[in-house]
Amino acid sequence: MSAGTAGARRHRWRLPSWTATLRWKAALFIMVMCCFLAAVLGVLVHVLVSRQSEEQARNAALDRLDSVVETYVAGEPLSRDAGLDPPGLPPALRDMARRGERGTQLGERDGRPTMWAVTPADGRVLAVGQDYSQRAVVIRGLDQAIIGSSAVAITLTLIVGIYATRSVTRRLHRTAQVARRISDGDLDARVDDPRAQCPGYARDETAAVAAALDAMAASLQSKLHSEQRFTADVAHELRTPLTGLHAAAELLPAGRPTEMVQERVQAMRRLTEDLLEISRLDAEVERADLDVHRLGPLAERAVRATGLTAEVRVVRDCRVETDQRRLERVLGNLVANAHKHGRPPVVLTVDGPVVTVRDHGDGYPDELLAEGPQRFRTRPGKGRKGGGHGLGLTIAVGQARVLGTTLRFSNAPDGGAVAELTVRRPDTERRPAGDSTPPGEDGRSGA
Repeated sequence: MSAGTAGARRHRWRLPSWTATLRWKAALFIMVMCCFLAAVLGVLVHVLVSRQSEEQARNAALDRLDSVVETYVAGEPLSRDAGLDPPGLPPALRDMARRGERGTQLGERDGRPTMWAVTPADGRVLAVGQDYSQRAVVIRGLDQAIIGSSAVAITLTLIVGIYATRSVTRRLHRTAQVARRISDGDLDARVDDPRAQCPGYARDETAAVAAALDAMAASLQSKLHSEQRFTADVAHELRTPLTGLHAAAELLPAGRPTEMVQERVQAMRRLTEDLLEISRLDAEVERADLDVHRLGPLAERAVRATGLTAEVRVVRDCRVETDQRRLERVLGNLVANAHKHGRPPVVLTVDGPVVTVRDHGDGYPDELLAEGPQRFRTRPGKGRKGGGHGLGLTIAVGQARVLGTTLRFSNAPDGGAVAELTVRRPDTERRPAGDSTPPGEDGRSGA
């Protein structure tokens, strides 16, 4: 058998995913334990009742044998259940009687269960056989009753067990949902399990997990808010001295040193403004001023505002509902990032509500594709320019979130970084009535 066939067979026999749930495992454990206990108790009852029934049958057979011996000694005819060397007598009993011993054994006569009792008599075997069928029927009925009652008990226990674990699994699912919301950025999400606040449930593990998750979320939220306040305070405090420094730099005599100072001051001012914008986005206080615009002209205006060279291709223009200033900020940051960390040509393409910004460099780093843009972290590489504070893409993602748009990052198969922004279309009733231009009309291309 080939490795591929064996792998396919292993995949085919894999258990379904629902078997990994706590409820299924609890139900399986309860069922296995109930079956085990029922089997043990059933075997014990069967053995005890069988032994008791056989003991009673042996005593009755021996009493009957004593009576038959008296009849045989008196020379009277024997009854139908007794006889000398009767057929069907178990060989072990026959040998016992020939050795001069008395004994009993459960056997058969004419296909029916029989309790035999034997004793030696004048060199022959005197035997009594009593019908054991009624006792066997009673034991079989007892076994059926044990099996039936065990099945009912297992079913009831399984139902009660599943119902009892339902509450625990439901609370665990809620805790997992809250954890996912926190990981997605909703730091206000809490489990708020009432049992976690009750001293009587101090040993409730599920409540302890919920309380620990709530405490972790509260601590994380507090630390993030402290970081946001610190960033905003630092940026705000830097604005005043930077404004004075900028004014002082303007008074310096012309020359290369003055240009270098002015460039550095301008870079510091841009960094400060970016930090303030980041703090506002993190605080989620920004609100978009939505209006209906044509996407092609907005994209061209955004590229012109950067002062950088980029080819604008309007494949299919359309109307979108967006905030013009914020959308231009997003597209400007994407174009600036493509120029700074990629290689020309930089192409901005409008195809319906989708705007794509692509360069022809080495593409985005793997950690950015996996985790998204991270502030104050850039990774210069082959063909990349070093430096930068890593806030451009972070601001673009934040502003896209305010606009309710989708921003995705990827690398082109033939090389180059690709940023794809999907802008929201307007509702039909919000489209200006006086504009009869079809939404899918092709626009013009610019540079």
